[in-house]
Amino acid sequence: MHRSIPASDARPAGDLWSRRQTLVALALILTVWALAAAIWPLTGSVVPWDSKNQFYPTLRYLGAALAHGELPLWNPYHFGGHPSAADPQSLLFTPSMLFFGWLVPAPSMQVFDVVVFAHFLPGALAFVPLFRRRGWHPAGAVVAAIIFMLGGSATARLQHTGIILSYGFFPLALWLLEEALDRRSYRFGVLFAITGAIMTIGRDQVAFLCALTLIAFAAHRICTAEKPFSYFASRLGLLVAMGAIGGALLAVPVILTMQFLATSTRPSFGFGVAAMGSLPPESLATILFGNVFGSLRWTYDYWGPDWHSLAEGTWTDRATNYLFIGTLPALFLIWHGIAGGRLFAREFRFFLVVGIAALFYALGRYTPGFEVIFDHMPGVDLYRRPADATFLINIALSFSVGYLFHRYVTEGIPKWNQSALGKLWVFLPMLALGLVVAAIASAMAFAVQGGHVSSAMTEISLGLVVAAIAMGALIKVSGTTRWREAAALALITLTGGELISRHAASALNAEPAERYAVFRQLPPEQLQGLQILKRELAERHEQGQYPRVEILGLNGPWQNASMVLEIEDIIGYNPLRLADYERAIGPGENAEDPNLRQFPATFRGYKCELANLLGLEYLVLDRPIERLPRHFPRLTGAEVVYGTGKMWIYRMNSSSPRVYVAHQVSAVDSEAALDQEELPEFNRRTEALIDDSSMPLLKARYGSTSAGATPDSAKSVARIVKYKRNSVSIDVENSEAGVLVLHDIFYPGWEVSVDGQRQPILRANLLFRGVEVPEGKHRVEFEFRPISIENIVAAASDLVKSEIEPIKTASAAPIR
Repeated sequence: MHRSIPASDARPAGDLWSRRQTLVALALILTVWALAAAIWPLTGSVVPWDSKNQFYPTLRYLGAALAHGELPLWNPYHFGGHPSAADPQSLLFTPSMLFFGWLVPAPSMQVFDVVVFAHFLPGALAFVPLFRRRGWHPAGAVVAAIIFMLGGSATARLQHTGIILSYGFFPLALWLLEEALDRRSYRFGVLFAITGAIMTIGRDQVAFLCALTLIAFAAHRICTAEKPFSYFASRLGLLVAMGAIGGALLAVPVILTMQFLATSTRPSFGFGVAAMGSLPPESLATILFGNVFGSLRWTYDYWGPDWHSLAEGTWTDRATNYLFIGTLPALFLIWHGIAGGRLFAREFRFFLVVGIAALFYALGRYTPGFEVIFDHMPGVDLYRRPADATFLINIALSFSVGYLFHRYVTEGIPKWNQSALGKLWVFLPMLALGLVVAAIASAMAFAVQGGHVSSAMTEISLGLVVAAIAMGALIKVSGTTRWREAAALALITLTGGELISRHAASALNAEPAERYAVFRQLPPEQLQGLQILKRELAERHEQGQYPRVEILGLNGPWQNASMVLEIEDIIGYNPLRLADYERAIGPGENAEDPNLRQFPATFRGYKCELANLLGLEYLVLDRPIERLPRHFPRLTGAEVVYGTGKMWIYRMNSSSPRVYVAHQVSAVDSEAALDQEELPEFNRRTEALIDDSSMPLLKARYGSTSAGATPDSAKSVARIVKYKRNSVSIDVENSEAGVLVLHDIFYPGWEVSVDGQRQPILRANLLFRGVEVPEGKHRVEFEFRPISIENIVAAASDLVKSEIEPIKTASAAPIR
């Protein structure tokens, strides 16, 4: 007898597990997690790519700042200056990583990997109370947890640290939401709101989709209650409280991120861009046959759907397109779930609908109607890759297989007859068979195209043979509950063993730690070059000078190593960058591929005027400058500081001071100048370009050399006396009033004071900060305060205006 959970105040009668069963289930989950987590250090490997190129240096930067008593709201070592407080990938608002950064400021890569992998545990362990409260068998909870941790996207995309942090909390949030609603408990409601906020704080698409699923679950509970209106009314206060607490916890980071997105390179995406991130339907074959496209080959000899094999184009890859959950779980899915009709049971219907909806979303352009959803559903156009929904698919598959294990242990083998399946008793087995045939056919089509028929056939044959043996064995031992429980334990062991052996430290999620030597022990030639550079920078800092560096062309981890090495790099690796900076400087998304480095007219070369203003004085390359791509400007007159093998360091000897005082100003439309890729002519020693929006803030009158003003005779001295992550202190001595220009990036949230008195901050020289300073000696302090009430209110107001403006425009349009 299988019942759905009653929408009542009392806990469901499903709490029939013994204490021993609960402890055993928890212990099995922890054991599988520990065995899997140990594989990376035992093999001397680490989780690669984004994990080490982006998130690990970000964590190291966070830890170093906390160790110095600073909260790293601003990052001066990234793209000339970057608003960490607004970047969803900064880990700043993730409580677990913030605590870890404070506790261990400089963790090894292996420790970092273990901590990230530990974020699977809240969700994995939550399957125990989720299954227990439904009265589903403990074996189902254990296998569901194993698939949740080691199946599909969870393992294939382990490199995407931020997504893993979001994904790992979903089952826990779901359990707390159930408890809160069933008990009408404000205590559980508060815990749910906190957990939901932790899950969503990453602001990635997986967090977005998981949040929508939780909202759908609450709506489902209301609609399926015996008296929906009474149920809703009795829990309205609880729902409001949970929403208010969660909204309050998320408000600041979300508003800051939206403020950043509005001025970033990715404010939103068009459908054409997102369509390229859709999950190719052929990838569904990997649910049944994991390595049928060569996804797990260390040789990276992958022949499945990706950019080179699909005529319609895609930027999904072998990791994004990987969905394998284990041979035996796949067997249960096809045999018991579809052919046996058990996935269509009323008590499982919500998770079935979630799985189907996630599949349609992930397929993106291959799904009729997705374009309408993309255009009209709020939030969808913020993300470029519908295939991120594969994480939600893996969650649905975890619940599916867990539920099917429960049904097997309690009922045995499904019966194929009309009394059991009703009118679908012929259709469902045919559907199951058709899906297997379709998976094999689509896999073989790519195998033939890529010339890997033998490898694909081996994978398919092995999977089918194992499935056939398992079917025979399960039928043989399914006579009694005791034998079925023993079989379930064997299935759990085999599934855990298969997923660990195939997925832990596999070609999808591991590389030798030596490839990230910049964070451990550099090769002698690079170590020597870095020591020379760091020594020169330290000497310049002692002289009150703050030159910037461009690190380009070195392998992956060097892209953001500046965060760990504390070098002010003008480029880096981040999909989110300030749009004005990108237009003016042209750094590109990553610093590994020199072909992505562009040179707009405002930045024609490394010795151009804007490069000088930025303070770019050192260039670190993996080759001599003359061997860079043809579109690179030639570097004449530069001094080779160090050069050998794959480490070449050049000194330009042409940068401008980081700070100076101008006594002449010229008004400029900064946005128009950037659109036209033109830096107006001005005297960079005595004059400043002040943005049109900042001109009304000036109190004194200043001449302009372009307007025929007499040469400036005023004398001023400006010196940086303290330079920290979130603040800069400058001593100024003026013979008359002037505009102090600091060549650090202008961005909302920066405030400035002169002798402790708040002053308007000016946008100067297109990208930088300025402030008016009167005659005499003064202390000027710039401070980044993005979480101030003033900035939050301003950002929220701009966000509301940006939403209202299109509505006003549309309503004012004439009817045709």
